Amino acid sequence: MKAAVLRRHGGMEALELRDDWPLPEPGPGQVLVRVAAAAVNNTDVWTREGAYGLPGRPEAKAGWRGPLEFPLVQGGDIAGNVSEVGAGVPTEWVGRRVLVDAAFYADDGEDAPPVGLLGSERDGGFAEYVVVDADRLHDMGASPLSDQELAALPVAYGTAMGMLERAEIRRGETVLVTGASGGVGLALVQLAAARGARVVALTSESKAAALEEAGASTTLPREADPADLERRLDAAAPGGLDAVADVAGGPWLARLLPALRENGRWVIAGAVAGPVVTFDLRRLYLHNLRLIGSSMHTRAHFAALAELARTGNVRPRIAAGFPLADIHAAQKTFRDGRHVGKITIIP
Repeated sequence: MKAAVLRRHGGMEALELRDDWPLPEPGPGQVLVRVAAAAVNNTDVWTREGAYGLPGRPEAKAGWRGPLEFPLVQGGDIAGNVSEVGAGVPTEWVGRRVLVDAAFYADDGEDAPPVGLLGSERDGGFAEYVVVDADRLHDMGASPLSDQELAALPVAYGTAMGMLERAEIRRGETVLVTGASGGVGLALVQLAAARGARVVALTSESKAAALEEAGASTTLPREADPADLERRLDAAAPGGLDAVADVAGGPWLARLLPALRENGRWVIAGAVAGPVVTFDLRRLYLHNLRLIGSSMHTRAHFAALAELARTGNVRPRIAAGFPLADIHAAQKTFRDGRHVGKITIIP
């Protein structure tokens, strides 16, 4: 079969296109999925580059959970159709249109934390076929979403759902989203607005209209100088922010933490603006604020997301689609950051 195979950590040259990669076979409790669409995430790029670091060694080459085994087929976002089932899996799954939960969990509980990811700890969807455990399938036969829209959901929207749930974002609250035009950022805007929160989106001025279309009540230009940004934020949220959903990290933590009202929450799931930060701890404990780390989603979070996909209540924005043969171009377009929405791969 055709597959994009990561041979080692490195640049684009480490990602090799193959048309003779072995077709995987489903074992007991597994299914073979013909991939209809996949999508590109920061996870794919950072895994290729080995950009996650290790405890005490932030410069070390590693995947998000530590050292990886190569070769590896990347791609955590998978929508497709079940073409074959392994022992113990009902044959009724054959032919079904499915969305695949990309996460591996610490235990069998609905609220177990994720400890691995398809395309990282096991082969993923940048191929014509992928083998997955049957218990991570969600039936999408009734969903009005396209294959590309479904494929946009697992990693970005799953991460966003986990952030909103862990930070307990509720109807009527005001939440600021950093990096709002990226995959997770846009998902945060859409999902937070869908649950009735008032969304303030931090983004570039050129992308403000797209964020307002996605559900943001107000946008703030990240290019603004600190004094102007503070003034604009005061006008947008005069009573302060109930929460910040942060996928950027870096200097934004120190700059925006004082904008949280008493008992506010800051939930973070990314560090594209910088992984090592300095801030005033007094602002945290004197105002009873909560700083929450959030890595992807739980089974319960993903089940709620799958239900939104079945009803069509949230519809991902697709910025561009590429054939698998153009995965290098897809990752370059993704890194250029000029788009709003998801970059998809069609095997």
